[in-house]
Amino acid sequence: MQETEDTTLGGVPIRLSSPWVFFAVAFAITWGFWLPAMVMGLTFDSALGLGFLLLGLTGPGIAGVGLMYLLYDDESRSDFWDRVTNPRRIAGRWYLAIFLYPPLTFAVAAVADILLGGQGYTVGAWVPQLTSNPAAFLPTLLFSSLPPVLEELGWRGYALDQLQRTRSALAAGLILGVVWAVWHLPLFLIGGTNQHDVVGFLTLRFWLFMVGVVALSVAFTWIHNGTGGTILASIMLHSWTNFTLQTVEGTLRTDVFFYAIVLWAFVVLVTLVWGAETLTSDDDIPYPTLKTRSGG
Repeated sequence: MQETEDTTLGGVPIRLSSPWVFFAVAFAITWGFWLPAMVMGLTFDSALGLGFLLLGLTGPGIAGVGLMYLLYDDESRSDFWDRVTNPRRIAGRWYLAIFLYPPLTFAVAAVADILLGGQGYTVGAWVPQLTSNPAAFLPTLLFSSLPPVLEELGWRGYALDQLQRTRSALAAGLILGVVWAVWHLPLFLIGGTNQHDVVGFLTLRFWLFMVGVVALSVAFTWIHNGTGGTILASIMLHSWTNFTLQTVEGTLRTDVFFYAIVLWAFVVLVTLVWGAETLTSDDDIPYPTLKTRSGG
């Protein structure tokens, strides 16, 4: 992994390899909308609350794109947008991995639950509506896809690449996962979100969500590196994972199997097979070669 030279942002030296400036900006934007919404007593299922929710979701994307334009050279900027928009950068086997990861991990958790006498998963509330309204999936599809686009421009588009300049892929994925989990905290305190209305704050499901996000971050790192840093792949995986989560419903025990056991078992498997350093094979590009405006 290469080191990069210091650059200047507003006259203040900043190491491009450090993601902490990005984290500070992303949190400032997101929590700058979500915390006032909490103080004002808004719920995110109201019109005004929804506006605050969506504006907060832009935090990672604005921070990532903004720092990319400030610090990258023209070649790296162009490559950034190509990694967002070019589906040809994703090999067929990685499309398979993206679309199989969520349902397979859910299936393993469901089978484990059923073998111990549970019911596994049931379909989400919107699925039975399809018989009378074929378009019933559209709201779920929209709210499964929009947040990943706003978030992944920053999380995997910027922060993960910077973390991997000086750390192994596994360490980078774990660190980003912790930050990503903490970033969600206000959602547990504001009505109209799944985190508040279903999961709850400091409940067992809360802790399962937090540790599950960290494990998911490593899986995202595996996909990101395996596709040569393709941001579109992370957007697709994030969207498909969200959609799957909203399509099936499980019991508390099923959630324990999924978040605390199956997702972490996958982390162990990926690390053993591909190695902690890059989480990818020699045939794949571990991460893009980024250059600063000064040519570093």
